[in-house]
Amino acid sequence: MTNILFVCTGNTCRSPMAEALLKYKKKDELHVRSAGVFANQGSEASYQTVQVLNEEGIPNQHRSSLLSEEHVKWATYILTMTTSHKQLINSQYPEAREKTFTLKEFVQEPAGYNLDISDPFGGSVKLYRETFKEMTTLIDALIKKIDKL
Repeated sequence: MTNILFVCTGNTCRSPMAEALLKYKKKDELHVRSAGVFANQGSEASYQTVQVLNEEGIPNQHRSSLLSEEHVKWATYILTMTTSHKQLINSQYPEAREKTFTLKEFVQEPAGYNLDISDPFGGSVKLYRETFKEMTTLIDALIKKIDKL
């Protein structure tokens, strides 16, 4: 079974959104987790993330998790929200270089394209909806790619 780990900064906005979305779309076909490079253990997802997921009918029960060696070993693929997240993971866990990508990079966005998903942290629900829309497109592309592997 393929293990997908999404990583962002605090593990309360983007990576829990990606985790919930992929779990919802692929149900039991994948193992999916998320973590943050600077997360506080056990925090809930932001209320905006929860609201947007609820609006879309996507179940979510999230508690933040700080990225650990256990996460890195568990993951088949580590998919980050930004290039800086990827660089940080590669510097802390050099053994993970071959399986760590930005989400956009992994789904083969065109070269030269901005590989970062903007951080909605502290923004309006409208901003989170925009992030969700972008994330939905990326998760759909991820599913197509994984189905071919």
